[in-house]
Amino acid sequence: MSYQRVIIIGHLGRDPEMRYTPSGQPVASFSVATSRRWTDDKGQQQERTVWWRVTAWGKQAEACNQYLTKGRMALVEGEVDEPRVYQAKDGTWRASLDVRATNVRFLGGRGEGGEATATTKEPASDAGDEDLPF
Repeated sequence: MSYQRVIIIGHLGRDPEMRYTPSGQPVASFSVATSRRWTDDKGQQQERTVWWRVTAWGKQAEACNQYLTKGRMALVEGEVDEPRVYQAKDGTWRASLDVRATNVRFLGGRGEGGEATATTKEPASDAGDEDLPF
């Protein structure tokens, strides 16, 4: 079995969405934007934003749902799932990058100070995608 680890720092694109599996396990989903700015060879400013879909489980999901809001900065560490490729409404091809969070740090942002952490044990390999309501 192989997987990729990733650490991302960015701003939430929306408030977390809280759900529960049929067995009662909490699941929070939210998006995080990471941006990179640079000057190209012609001296023009460029910017590239990548959106990450993050899923947190258990107590970590509850903490994310309670403390994270749209625009707040967070550090997310986790496993990268297989990218999903899809065609947008405008006909362009895009990819969705999904992360199963193992550690989330709530960083200051939007007038909110301080830092907090929500860490969880790795979910069981089958504790994920079955019976999800979304």
